[in-house]
Amino acid sequence: MNYDTVAAISTAQGEGGIGVIRISGDDALRIADKIFYSVSGKKVTEMKGYTASFGKISENGEDIDEAVALVFKAPHSYTGEDVVELSCHGGLYITKRVLRAVLNAGAVPAQAGEFTKRAFLNGKIDLTEAEAVIDIISAKSRGAARSALCVKEGALRKKIDGVKNDLLSMAAHLSAWADYPEEDIAEVTADSVIETCDNAIKCFKSLLDSYDCGQAVKKGIDTVIAGRPNVGKSTLMNLLSGYEKSIVTDIPGTTRDIVEDTVTVGDVVLNLSDTAGLRDTDDTVEKIGVDRARKRLEQCGLLLAVFDNSRELDEDDYALIESAKLVPSIAVINKTDLDNKLDIEYISKNIKYIVYISAISGDGRDELTKAVEKIAGTQNFNPSEGVLSNERQRIAVKNALDSVVEAMNALKCGMTFDAVTVSIEDAISHLLELTGERTSDEVVDRVFHNFCVGK
Repeated sequence: MNYDTVAAISTAQGEGGIGVIRISGDDALRIADKIFYSVSGKKVTEMKGYTASFGKISENGEDIDEAVALVFKAPHSYTGEDVVELSCHGGLYITKRVLRAVLNAGAVPAQAGEFTKRAFLNGKIDLTEAEAVIDIISAKSRGAARSALCVKEGALRKKIDGVKNDLLSMAAHLSAWADYPEEDIAEVTADSVIETCDNAIKCFKSLLDSYDCGQAVKKGIDTVIAGRPNVGKSTLMNLLSGYEKSIVTDIPGTTRDIVEDTVTVGDVVLNLSDTAGLRDTDDTVEKIGVDRARKRLEQCGLLLAVFDNSRELDEDDYALIESAKLVPSIAVINKTDLDNKLDIEYISKNIKYIVYISAISGDGRDELTKAVEKIAGTQNFNPSEGVLSNERQRIAVKNALDSVVEAMNALKCGMTFDAVTVSIEDAISHLLELTGERTSDEVVDRVFHNFCVGK
């Protein structure tokens, strides 16, 4: 495919050790030759693929910076095209100045995600692998990074390809057997169709069942820390954050607004909100904070309901326990280093998961991690199996599942194999949309619109 030769800064724009300007396209090497001068005198167009050369970036006789030119020859490059990466000193001015020189030499600015889009269009990766690139960049935890890398390396594609090929073979067999009865083609049996459909359904359901788990690892769970004043909510927030995020005092009502942070607990990302202590108050400012806390509690994906081990349950605690019944919750019994006055039995009857901690010392954090992973379903999370990473992928698999189930129902109702074939072909079409082998330009543009420029 012939496109303009494009260029962009591929490293984060800011001060750093190096900055990389990537050039991709048919004229990449020739454009680099106009501004890069190696100390050896060798031109970029004379360099072999996967080799580097040290020299200077110059324009109109003015030296801009020292740089290393790294050459990749088509089709053995990220984009599948000729690529030159110029590594210069990092910094806003220098990287932009080098990029301007590249553009003045004949390149055009790359659009958001254009390098990865070209890799997709040139058959280097499928659409799921392309989407994994942005997941790798935005990963907030080890689990999210591992999961995205496995998808980038083809874990999801291989799983989908296995089912897709089975369905393709069955659809082809059904069509050939129906269209060419005079040929010596093995008869299609209902049992063979059911076996293939059963295997597909199991695969699709497994992917869909693991979707929420994958989202918890990738995007995180909106988590609220709630409880009456002075039970240790802010201390717990600081424990999980690893630094003094929330102000901690002995004065009730210290936290008057929602304090937020993103932390990793085990393999789960928690989008934490430390809220105002839940109680009736005449303080106007504190009341606003309490109202916000209650509203956030109703909308959260996980509630860490904090109780003071050294104090008896009061009306605010009972109200919190009732709220905990409506959302996934963990009862966090804090201040376990003090004498117990709390009615643990009542809490355990109403909240399934209970952990005991001393937020000030950190004791019990491992137990809290295990409870979070159980609720998120990530305790047995295996990123190497390949997971669905976004709603586009989930919908495609759900549609494929519905089509296969439809084929099974048609068979059980005694309909002809022609009707079964139509449903199987619909399932195949949805899988082709998933991988990008058959999809609209609008979908492709939407996928790469979310990428940063330079990737």
